[in-house]
Amino acid sequence: MAVRRSFAIEDGNIGGRTILSTRNQSYSDIDLTFKAKPSGDVYKKTNAADVKQAVKNILLTNKNEKPFLMDFGGSLSDYLFELDNDLEIDIMRGRIIETIEIYEPRAQVLDVDLLYAEGSNAVNVTVTFQIVNSSEIISFDLSLTRLR
Repeated sequence: MAVRRSFAIEDGNIGGRTILSTRNQSYSDIDLTFKAKPSGDVYKKTNAADVKQAVKNILLTNKNEKPFLMDFGGSLSDYLFELDNDLEIDIMRGRIIETIEIYEPRAQVLDVDLLYAEGSNAVNVTVTFQIVNSSEIISFDLSLTRLR
């Protein structure tokens, strides 16, 4: 990504030259499996894997679970006992899209597919998104099931 900027008259308009600069954005975070490298350090997730991990964590976090950010998270487990019609499926799809748009600016949602097996109180969620400022498209599955 290249940025061009001309000096303003207030800056002395230094001959009308332009400044050309580039900045490559890379993302990294620790791998939440906390597996140790032979060196003793933990593995890192970078770029697409980092954004994918962040989206999963946001969706699986329940509201009121994160201190001082009471609205943070997808609270998808709230829907497991209510998924008896298409309206609830659409509401859940909307919640997923809204949560990603609000809390993960690095991801642009392309599609959310929900597969509900009636009577099982389980949902398979497939989220497809594109990493912003990249052409990379990521898709992952989440399986949400009630415990009892």
